[in-house]
Amino acid sequence: MKKIKILITLLMATAIFSQTSLSSSLVELVKKGMFSFETEILDYGTIEQNSDGNRFFVFTNTGEEPISISKIKGSCSCTVPSTPEAPIMPGEKAEIKVKYATNRVGAFNKTVTIYSNASEEIKIVRIKGNVIKAESTIPLNN
Repeated sequence: MKKIKILITLLMATAIFSQTSLSSSLVELVKKGMFSFETEILDYGTIEQNSDGNRFFVFTNTGEEPISISKIKGSCSCTVPSTPEAPIMPGEKAEIKVKYATNRVGAFNKTVTIYSNASEEIKIVRIKGNVIKAESTIPLNN
């Protein structure tokens, strides 16, 4: 009987400790900056070869602390993102510029990985589309 009481006491202490630990972890998450993107997939649609490859991911920091982006990486050399230099304050909107190399013909689906101090420290967003060969502008002789 004594062993059962000790076991129950240990189980209750573990449950209380786990709940307290979980609560403080959730509070810490809320206190960090939080990305809220307008869209996490930028669809270029069908575009002509060598057309403008610049697009923007727009987001708001909906957390309670500033977001500092330490690094942003494209999944290949054809996808070049630009990192905002200043921290993004709570409630502030910002944008991440991405330039896709539109000289390459064909469908694409690439990722952009964002490293920051936000609640989601590694955030992955995507770009996709299809580059078609540009039509010739040379007039045909009849």
